[in-house]
Amino acid sequence: MAHMKPLSKDTTPELAEDFAIFEDILGFVPNSLLTMQRRPKMVKGFGELTKAVMDPEGSVDAGFKRLIAHFASRAAGCQYCEAHSLVAAQIKGVPSEKVEAVWAYQTSPHFSEAERVALDFALAAGSVPNAVDAELFARLREHWDEGQIVEILGAVSLYGFLNRWNDSMATDLEDSPKDLGNRVLSPGGWTGGKHVKK
Repeated sequence: MAHMKPLSKDTTPELAEDFAIFEDILGFVPNSLLTMQRRPKMVKGFGELTKAVMDPEGSVDAGFKRLIAHFASRAAGCQYCEAHSLVAAQIKGVPSEKVEAVWAYQTSPHFSEAERVALDFALAAGSVPNAVDAELFARLREHWDEGQIVEILGAVSLYGFLNRWNDSMATDLEDSPKDLGNRVLSPGGWTGGKHVKK
């Protein structure tokens, strides 16, 4: 159960455009931001960072950046963000069969070698302590240019904030990510943890 109750999205009318960013990403305004709106400038700042990191004009596919976020969240242990990132990946065009094979990424034909190394990097970068080393970075450089690496690490880092926020707040998981988590992630041990009311 959440430590702090989310407020209605109508509580802070000046955040309507900021909330619309996340309705586009997820199909709803997440409880994390409904809680955060107690400090509207934080929501606005986070919205701007999200737009910059998840910029559809970047050279890393917008849907794949959500898979990167999923792996970083898995490394951090945030089950709220694990489910959210997969919902966002599907909305941004990642095919269902790829989402459903996400934890077989090393062997699944749905993933390229470039994607595999980026996902390895996301796991290492999202870990505490950080597990990125020179060998992994060299492997990443074989497939991605420096601008793309900045985008990839941007997605990891964006979700690093969310991982800490949602796990500390025990943010309640909304229905659509909970359903996706139960269907796709539960075979790998996902339960929703503190984010699902018992």
